[in-house]
Amino acid sequence: MGRQQVRKKHGAFREPSLPGVSRRVFVRGGLALSIAAVFPYHLWGAERRGRYELRAATLVPDGTSIDQILRAMGEQWLKAPEGGVLYTPCTGATMGTEGDVLRRMRVGQLQAGVLMSSGLALIDPGMTCLQTMPFIFRSFDEVAHVCDRMLPTFQERMRAKGFELLFLTDAGWIRYFSKRPAVLPEDFKRLKMFASVDDREYIDLMRTVGFQPVPLPYADILTALSSGNMIEALASPPFYALAGQFYTAAKHMLEINWVPLTGGMVVYREAWDKLPKPTRAFLAATAKEAAEQIRKRTRAEADQAVEAMKKRGLIVHPLGPKEHEAWAQFAESLYPKIRGKLVPAEMFDQVQGLLRDYRARPVAETK
Repeated sequence: MGRQQVRKKHGAFREPSLPGVSRRVFVRGGLALSIAAVFPYHLWGAERRGRYELRAATLVPDGTSIDQILRAMGEQWLKAPEGGVLYTPCTGATMGTEGDVLRRMRVGQLQAGVLMSSGLALIDPGMTCLQTMPFIFRSFDEVAHVCDRMLPTFQERMRAKGFELLFLTDAGWIRYFSKRPAVLPEDFKRLKMFASVDDREYIDLMRTVGFQPVPLPYADILTALSSGNMIEALASPPFYALAGQFYTAAKHMLEINWVPLTGGMVVYREAWDKLPKPTRAFLAATAKEAAEQIRKRTRAEADQAVEAMKKRGLIVHPLGPKEHEAWAQFAESLYPKIRGKLVPAEMFDQVQGLLRDYRARPVAETK
C-alpha cells in the first residue's frame, strides 16, 4: 500500500499541539512504543528513481517526528551508490503487531523492521536488557552509553539469527498513566493495566508480583480505556499518550522514569546480503544518523507533550522522595525475577557493569 492509499484509508486528523500527528492513524496503528518498519525487497528500473525499492510498513503514526525522520532518511537512500534505494513507507498497523511483522519477514513477505526492544527480543531475548530492567538507568546519558557500548554485541547476536541490526536508539522515558490517582506500586496493583499481547513473559511477571495485566493489541488501548474499566492504567511515553489521546481517559500521570523506550532497525540478512556492499554501507550510515535524530527529537517532545496534555486536563503527580524510595525498593525486588528469566543473566550483568564503570568516571568524562 502506497503513501496516498494509506492516507486515504486512515484519514488526516491532526493533533494541534504536535503538528503532523495523526490521531486516527495512531489509534489504528497502536502505541508505537513499538516503532516498527518493514521492507519488502524488489528490483526496479531507473524510472522509479532507485535501482532498488524498500517498501516500509510502520506502526509509527503518519506525520510524527519519527515518521518524518524516517522519510528524510529515505530521501538520502535515493542517493545510495549502485543506483540508489527507493524508500516507500506505509504508516499505521497495516502489517499487524511486531510479532506479525517478524512472521512476515521470516516467510519472505517483508524484509526489515524498526522495532522496540520487546519486539527485537522476539529475535534475540538479550534485547530485553534495554527495556525490562526498571529503575536501572538514572539519565538519558546512561541509556545512550549502554546502547552504544552494547551495539556490537547485539549485532553479532542478531547476525547469528539471520538479521542485520543497523542501529539502537531511545525515544524518552516510559511513564504511568491512570484513570484515577496512583503514585505507589500498591496503587497500580489495584488497577487493570494494559500489557502487550505479544509480551507473554512480562505478563506472567506482572501477575506474579500482584499486578492485573490485561493483554491487548496496541490498537485497542483507547477503546479499552474509554469503555468502562476494561483497562485503567498503562505505561507510555508522553508524546504517544498525546498522539493517541490516551490522556483523555487516563487523566493522571506519574512522573516516573521507569524504563526508557528503546528500539532499533533490523534487516533480514537474506535481503540485506542481496544489496551491493557500497549500498549497504551507505544505508547503515544514514540509518545511524536517523537514529540519533530520533533520540534527540523525541526526548524534547516528551516535555512538550506533557505541557500540552496539562493544558487539556492531565494531572501530573511528581515522584517525591518517599515515593521514589518505594519504587526503588519495588524495582530491586524484581531483579531476581528478571535476571535469567526475562533478561539473560549475562546481559543483565553486562548492563550493570557498564553502568558501574560509567558512574565511576570523573564527571567531565561522562559528558
